[in-house]
Amino acid sequence: MKNVVRILARSVSLGMLAVSGVCALAADLKVGLSVSLSGPNSSLGIPYAKGMQAALEYKGEVNGHKIQLIVLDDGSDPTAAGRNARKLVNEDKVDILMGTSGAPAAIAMAQVGRDAKVPMIGLTPVQLNPADNPWFVTVAQPPQLMVNAVVARMKRDGVKTVGFIGFSDAWGDLVYNALTTSAGAAGIQVVANERYARGDTSVTGQVLKLLAARPDAVMSGGAGTPGALPFLALQERGFKGKLYGQHALINADFVRVGGAAAQEALMPTGPIIVAEQLHPEYPTKKIGLAFRDVFQRVNKAPTTDAFSAYSFDAWVVFADAAQRAMASTKTEPGTPEFRAALRDAIFATKEVIGTHGVYNFNTGAIYGVDDRARVIVKLDKGQWKLAP
Repeated sequence: MKNVVRILARSVSLGMLAVSGVCALAADLKVGLSVSLSGPNSSLGIPYAKGMQAALEYKGEVNGHKIQLIVLDDGSDPTAAGRNARKLVNEDKVDILMGTSGAPAAIAMAQVGRDAKVPMIGLTPVQLNPADNPWFVTVAQPPQLMVNAVVARMKRDGVKTVGFIGFSDAWGDLVYNALTTSAGAAGIQVVANERYARGDTSVTGQVLKLLAARPDAVMSGGAGTPGALPFLALQERGFKGKLYGQHALINADFVRVGGAAAQEALMPTGPIIVAEQLHPEYPTKKIGLAFRDVFQRVNKAPTTDAFSAYSFDAWVVFADAAQRAMASTKTEPGTPEFRAALRDAIFATKEVIGTHGVYNFNTGAIYGVDDRARVIVKLDKGQWKLAP
């Protein structure tokens, strides 16, 4: 399996570089993307990269300025993500950073962007004080927004006690903290908090402790392929309670690995994952279907995850801001003055429609979506279905 992932990662990386190479001669706007094309986070990083390929095809220039895309693999290592960001800033002279697969790596990149005064659009939720980094926003939904929807569903389902099992890193902390905040207000007791590392191959011990607390339901704070481990272990131990997750689990590898163990699991996600099931007037439906079309055309396969759409949305937000930055300044891309103008334009984003939500960014906040960026879905025979 590792060899297959490495081969796929390498083919995606080479494909991305080939695309960017075509644009290099005429490019005058530079986007630097660092994602996990290898390692345990590659089930997220590869869709990010493919979504960016679709985005480049969707909009390859701004006001006559072609866009060059430079892609680096961080190998699922936060230290490598920071190193990639420094290379993109110092050697490639990018106008904007984007990435990556996992909160710790995204924070490492954001620190580089802050120090170099280069704006960054994150693809994953992070816990970051905007006062400490006024150069960073993310297109992902904040965990609290998504977990609030899950807890509301738990309350509707009659859940009184819930056990938590998630990653032993920043992402696990974000989900757990959101759960305890929302569950307390809903009168639901969190009776267990078990953690595991992204690279672990078994969570049997954690699940045994979890089941000893006898929860009505279990909430997962994992992501991608490793996020399937608790579902498999709970099935092995005969757990019959309700299963809930969050938006970091919405990808094809989780569905493939989780299989029957994840059947009927309820999770929040951006509306893109069920675009064709949305009401015709839902604000993101039109661009969601357009994204699916261009993704199919570029990647020769349909999109089956939520992650490729995050990178597409980051591109949409960037392109809109770049157009406004060019109109407001006479400076050229590649200069500190343009990067500052681009940063200001990003924080002035108003009602920009993406596949996951409608974006409104403001200085002093890193998130830009509202309730329009979430729906509840259920895994039904390997397919995500919009839940009532």
